[in-house]
Amino acid sequence: MHTQYHWTTTPLTPDLLRGALELERTEHGVLPHRLPARARAQCADPQLVMVESQPSGVRLAFRTRATAVELDTLPTKRVYTGAPPRPEGVYELLVDGHLTDQATAIGGNTLAVDLATGAVEHRPGPVATLRFTGLPDRAKDVEIWLPHNETTELVALRTDAPVEPTPDRGRRVWLHHGSSISHGSDAASPTTIWPARAASLGGVELVNLGLGGGALLDPFTARAMRDTPADLISLKIGINLVNADLMRLRAFGPAVHGFLDTIREGHPTTPLLVVSPILCPIHEDTPGPCAFDPDAMREGRLRFRATGDPAERAAGKLTLSLIREELERIVRGRAAEDPHLYHLDGRELYGEADNAELPLPDGLHPDTATHRRIGERFAERAFGEGGPFHAPRA
Repeated sequence: MHTQYHWTTTPLTPDLLRGALELERTEHGVLPHRLPARARAQCADPQLVMVESQPSGVRLAFRTRATAVELDTLPTKRVYTGAPPRPEGVYELLVDGHLTDQATAIGGNTLAVDLATGAVEHRPGPVATLRFTGLPDRAKDVEIWLPHNETTELVALRTDAPVEPTPDRGRRVWLHHGSSISHGSDAASPTTIWPARAASLGGVELVNLGLGGGALLDPFTARAMRDTPADLISLKIGINLVNADLMRLRAFGPAVHGFLDTIREGHPTTPLLVVSPILCPIHEDTPGPCAFDPDAMREGRLRFRATGDPAERAAGKLTLSLIREELERIVRGRAAEDPHLYHLDGRELYGEADNAELPLPDGLHPDTATHRRIGERFAERAFGEGGPFHAPRA
């Protein structure tokens, strides 16, 4: 299999990985985590356990003259009983910042989830090998972006020339936290999720703490962000609090303040942008919880619906419209003493006109085209002239 190449195996160490907060040594290799062990120990929610180990925004990054690269991985693929099959996770190879190849891993473990009962079955599978060939024979920066939606253990990295960590290019680090929409939801590949698109346009290094179903103002996430080096920080808050029906208005405001206070303990003057929810018609004025639409399931489609009663808003149940009002009020009040705190209405990224043109396919998550639009608009508003993340020219 390897006869035409003289392979060099390079240990998978933290200096070759970007976007992960921690590496866990496993039986097979290393598992990138997007939350540190201390945070993971404070919440046993299976959903959070799954999504924080899915390496959204995590990539191998190295400098090499290699013309061929092999990566052994052990992915964990999800299968939902009664739902349409999920697409395979995609690995993307970038050379000097340009996408040059894509691959999927054949093999790996399977996590079978019964949506009706919640039962989960773990089925072990073999390690997969991905090969990228035909790379230019010169010194170059190589990145391999891992699937944003598959837990991925890294087993071995082989190249036909030595590798070294990518030199520091002086790019600013952007730390972002949000929901499944920031995690990547229904985007086709790891570099097409909206934070990756925005980071590319903004010329920054992304650390993506978009956690599907996990943007819940958890104190351990705030502490992880407090302790993570960053030049720019953003929070996208709202949709998970509504669709999980997790808290009422009375708890929401203090929770936002507490989350911001904790981040400011570690980043007192870092530009911090609070982003309210993008438009999501099912939850604009209807509280959660959110549930699968059984009629769509019977037709072989995945779709979500809001199950709350709009009248419950009077009792403090949260809706997206209410959260937007509160976030704007909170940021405006704090900004009087925090000149580096900013607010962005999420409907500037995706609003009524966008929904008419590019409706959310399942009622909740954007597709690849919408991710691109959100990423480009975020880059324009955050990194562009006059934006909170704009870097003046030297």
